[in-house]
Amino acid sequence: MNPLIIYSPKKIQKFINKRPGETKFGESIQTIHELNDLKTTPAKYVLLGIPEDIGILANHGVKGAKNAWQACLKALLNLQANEFTTPENLVLLGEIDCDIELKAAATLDKEDEHYFEELGHIVSQIDTKVTTVVEHIVNAGKIPVIIGGGHNNSYGAIKGTSFALKKPISVINFDAHADFRPMEHRHSGNGFSFAYEEGYLHHYFVFGLHTSYNSQAIFDRLHSSKVNVSYNLFESIAIQRTKSFGQALKEAESFTVAAEKFGLEIDLDSIQDIPSSAKTPSGFSVNDTRRFLSYFAKNNNVAYLHLCEAAPKPGTDEEKQVGKLLAYLIMDFIS
Repeated sequence: MNPLIIYSPKKIQKFINKRPGETKFGESIQTIHELNDLKTTPAKYVLLGIPEDIGILANHGVKGAKNAWQACLKALLNLQANEFTTPENLVLLGEIDCDIELKAAATLDKEDEHYFEELGHIVSQIDTKVTTVVEHIVNAGKIPVIIGGGHNNSYGAIKGTSFALKKPISVINFDAHADFRPMEHRHSGNGFSFAYEEGYLHHYFVFGLHTSYNSQAIFDRLHSSKVNVSYNLFESIAIQRTKSFGQALKEAESFTVAAEKFGLEIDLDSIQDIPSSAKTPSGFSVNDTRRFLSYFAKNNNVAYLHLCEAAPKPGTDEEKQVGKLLAYLIMDFIS
């Protein structure tokens, strides 16, 4: 079965609210007919959605992240197309088809002792789809912009990029959690563990780790891999201020980026008061996040961007705000 639903110009029209005298972003964004067309389009970036939250459920989390993709499209496609937003530089590819996996997950018995393991098997099926599509995008010489979905999809993003480049890559993860849990069943908390142990992830840096929401076992694992894995703490940057935000950026950059392709991960759990799978009252601001993204977007070695874990309720102001946030972040990256 085809892992990808490719979006046609007709399909995206329903998202666009046209207005006389204006050109909306969605009216100028690029589309393709088939994956091979990526090789000939002049656009540098490729937008891909992964509407699922099975990996979050498999990690004992709260569902809702499957709604972020639609929220993103409603906001992004209605931005203004102008000299600053460059819609011609972005291909709206479409979404990973997760329908079968979502239906399979919904039929599982939550009281079964193997419930979370069964969810993990389904997550592995999504892994395969994400890996295949990301590899194709990177092989075409493009940079994927991936909207999740759970942080489990970091694994497919890393693996697919590594396959295309034929070497391991590094990752900088803007996150309150390390997601470096043991390699049990697949879920949103161990994507980086699997990628690291299987040799697809070379250097891994967690930016803004929270001291209170990572177990001692996680810190022990990070310390035991300290040659290739490192982090800085949210509390050091934002609360005690023993390290400036600018210093923290340079620390992450020096550990991971030197002459090596790297992925950029942003978990929206790390942003204060954003509807997400683990909403936090204490975190980085939206503008801090944009500053982080803009800083690393300028680096020629960035290989992909993954924005994940946002969980808005459809038809609410949450959906509008999350959509706007994702649109801002995409603009910061491609502009």
